[in-house]
Amino acid sequence: MTVTPIRAKELKHEVKDLSLAPLGRQRIEWAGREMPVLRQIQDRFAKERPLEGIRLVACCHVTTETAHLAIAIKNAGADSLLIASNPLSTQDDVAASLVADYGIPVFAQKGEDNDTYHRHVQIALDHRPNIIIDDGSDVVATLIQERQHQIADLIGTTEETTTGIVRLRAMFRDGVLTFPAVNVNDADTKHFFDNRYGTGQSTLDGIIRATNILLAGKTIVVSGYGWCGKGTAQRASGMGANVIVTEIDSVKAIEAVMDGFRVLPMAQAAPLGDIFITVTGNKHVIRAEHFEVMKDGAIVCNSGHFDIEIDLKSLGAQATAVKDVRNFTQEYRLKNGKAVVVLGEGRLINLAAAEGHPSAVMDMSFANQALACEYLATNKGKLAPGLHSIPAELDKEIARLKLQAMGIQIDTLTSEQIEYINSWTTGT
Repeated sequence: MTVTPIRAKELKHEVKDLSLAPLGRQRIEWAGREMPVLRQIQDRFAKERPLEGIRLVACCHVTTETAHLAIAIKNAGADSLLIASNPLSTQDDVAASLVADYGIPVFAQKGEDNDTYHRHVQIALDHRPNIIIDDGSDVVATLIQERQHQIADLIGTTEETTTGIVRLRAMFRDGVLTFPAVNVNDADTKHFFDNRYGTGQSTLDGIIRATNILLAGKTIVVSGYGWCGKGTAQRASGMGANVIVTEIDSVKAIEAVMDGFRVLPMAQAAPLGDIFITVTGNKHVIRAEHFEVMKDGAIVCNSGHFDIEIDLKSLGAQATAVKDVRNFTQEYRLKNGKAVVVLGEGRLINLAAAEGHPSAVMDMSFANQALACEYLATNKGKLAPGLHSIPAELDKEIARLKLQAMGIQIDTLTSEQIEYINSWTTGT
């Protein structure tokens, strides 16, 4: 990867410390070793420039993996800008390197407060984007609520999270989603791998980094059994934990049971768990009545999306004292004398205390994001307002490139097999 000198001080940005750039560049290059699909897209984009003349804003977790997406977008010719999608997920050395080494404007600092986060969203919209890469749909929601006059500039948006897709569907239902939005989250090469294997591994990584706790023998309560919950429960079980799943969906509950997990309502699971992990994307999954009956020293954390899955306001109301006991670890001493330990301020623990998903799975997720942007640009004015799936051929191409990079070959259909599956006349 070629890096040209950048006059970083002349580039608009808000990062913590530009002197961190050398470390960030080193880590970005290391991540690239595990991202062969996105590297190929970077190279093609540099030659073809499919986003030339397009203003693009990306609201993402600022990690080494996201850096490669940002580089791909810049190579494609876009006038781009990057902001953080979570106040605790930014890796400051990566943000510094993107500014200093790659000439990409970044507005992100680890630990930024909510006012700063929302100001950065406004800065992103001041860029008057034609395409938005979103993570949770905060930028899109702000555009619709506060910048209606800018919607005419928009070609479309892409969204890679379950939470963001839920919000976009609600926008469409309410008649306010008046532009195309590409549903990256539901691409097979995204949710089968990123949500399941990425979330599963990185969530436990975050818990271990924050606590140095032994998971074997612990009772871990996983709330939500979507793809993220499946991965988290399976990885926890693989490390020797006894896993309980809570669910509101009867089909997913049956699936959890048949995968070998105990399924209980949260009210019954609350007194049993040593560690609680929310992966639902919903509000107040763990709340006052659950805190009251938890074991002394129970650990709660979130790996769903926003910091609303755990009702921290009600926990604070029950507490007589709150203290930091480790990095990203706060102990709430309750009126009943017991303690509840909260990790990462209730924000995404895999990004607050660890480094997020492994590069190998983000390779496919961000390949989808990059190709979704190209798809929007190529089909400008042709796509109806509302949600659009990643075209199946792009999804399959990403899988093909990933297998090729892994040195794995698969079978192809014979002419006889093709004829058979396309015929209705041959039966038993």
